[in-house]
Amino acid sequence: MTPLVLGVLAVLLAGPVPAALSRIGALLRAPRAAITLWQAVALAAVLAGLGAGLAVASQVLLDKRLALPGDLARGFALLVTAVVLGRLLVTAHRVGLRTRQLRRRHRELVDLLADDDAAGVRVVPHETPTAYCLPGFHRSRIVLSDSTLHSLGASELDAVLAHERAHLRARHDLVLEAFTVLNEAFPRVVHSRVALDRVRLLIEILADDAAVRRCGRRALAQALVRLAGGSRPAAALGIGGGDVLWRVHRLAEPARPAPIVAAAAYLAALGVVCLPTALVAVPWLTEVVPRLLG
Repeated sequence: MTPLVLGVLAVLLAGPVPAALSRIGALLRAPRAAITLWQAVALAAVLAGLGAGLAVASQVLLDKRLALPGDLARGFALLVTAVVLGRLLVTAHRVGLRTRQLRRRHRELVDLLADDDAAGVRVVPHETPTAYCLPGFHRSRIVLSDSTLHSLGASELDAVLAHERAHLRARHDLVLEAFTVLNEAFPRVVHSRVALDRVRLLIEILADDAAVRRCGRRALAQALVRLAGGSRPAAALGIGGGDVLWRVHRLAEPARPAPIVAAAAYLAALGVVCLPTALVAVPWLTEVVPRLLG
């Protein structure tokens, strides 16, 4: 029964639950809690899927009289589990390697062409106003085009820099990388693209809020409008990411804290990870482990 419950749980957390979460607009008012919930759902889906395979494996070890249909079913479940784990590991390695290579190459190019700045900002010649950051553990960069400096006022430029520094400080790139792995590992099987797009918007909201606290809503909104046509290289985080028009409208409205929504999201995140473990995995372990050891 345990493999079936975990399998159903994995399917629900991989498909219907992300689709439903993406329709809850109130979560955008509590971005930090919402990201935590999205991470919890993704983690629980992976753990439930792998747990179903492990439960099947334990039954294979414990069952002394296996009929052929049972062997085939269990073998298929184990194969699926191995494929899921293998795809996750291979995709994580490929995404991580590709991302870091792209950032390193672009960082070297920026350092070659750009003017130095003591604050870690590089200014490159380009006719389109643009701003983005290249995250890294020791070699982060904030990159601006020279036309950005000419297009923005002092307060707007401060808002842009505060936005990009918020991305670097919180390591939002690592959050996106995890969801990129899920999206590339299982692009058509689960709603991983829905999760990736929603998390991308949420991290932009978080960076916007950090910039607002420092420079105000008006300065950031004006900067967003002026930089809306800018582009950013692959593996970079830019202020133009996410739904820029929606973000500008959001800044035009009065701030509406949502403590109840945040609390509900945190509780849901805790529940989606802990409840399946408490209700399914723990009883299974108490039954199986003594038999394996005995």
